[in-house]
Amino acid sequence: MGDRYNIHSQLEHLQSKYVGTGHADTSKWEWSSNIHRDTYASYLGHFDMLNHIALCENESKARVRFQLLKRMIQPCGPPHEKMDES
Repeated sequence: MGDRYNIHSQLEHLQSKYVGTGHADTSKWEWSSNIHRDTYASYLGHFDMLNHIALCENESKARVRFQLLKRMIQPCGPPHEKMDES
């Protein structure tokens, strides 16, 4: 019984510390936005990956970096309106 509580408290601490880990109330839109943002951040952080994308798209590295940063604002479009539980 003690182990179960310990694991649960560790999970809650992890979820409060890192936004992208999600929780029980995370919507599909929030989860997919976090995944897309993590992916774009990884592309921006790895210089060789950014070079590869720029080469494949025949664009400059600065333009590809700008486009990726722009996509990070709303990677999955605007959020969906929540339905009322009335």
